[in-house]
Amino acid sequence: MSEAKHAAEPEQSTEPSETVRERRNREWTDILQELRVIQAGSQIITGFLLAAAFQPRFEDLPPVAHGIYLSLVAVAVATTIVGLTPVLLHRRLFRMKAKESLVALGGRFATAALIGVGVTLAGIMLLVVELVSGLLAGVLAAIAAVLVIAALWVLLPARVQLRLRRAGRDGE
Repeated sequence: MSEAKHAAEPEQSTEPSETVRERRNREWTDILQELRVIQAGSQIITGFLLAAAFQPRFEDLPPVAHGIYLSLVAVAVATTIVGLTPVLLHRRLFRMKAKESLVALGGRFATAALIGVGVTLAGIMLLVVELVSGLLAGVLAAIAAVLVIAALWVLLPARVQLRLRRAGRDGE
């Protein structure tokens, strides 16, 4: 939403006794809470992945496992960076009355970080199952992980949203 459009908004939000500024502050706080969870998970996964390369048997892994591993490290590191970016944006922009932009960007970065976590989790399934049971089993396990993630992270929220809309409750 542009600043000009924001200026036309009434001072009251859709919540009784909550101003637009209060709503933006609440939304930003909510995003930060979500990012804390995402960051902790992605940083722990990244740490475990980085530590795996220093294990004595790492050299014995087949080339396909090395490729999967390096791809996972890249995705995990990128996910951690994406999850931390809203914090940096806040540090740089918080005194510039850019809360609306921070909320919009923070939401996008949180979504991107969740996608990165999902890709990393599916990739971990691929790597571990490939090492234990072969490439085909690893691919099938990764597909299963993607399907579970899609069901819980995409389909379930969409179904709940649809129910809420039908009940006439579009907002929070």
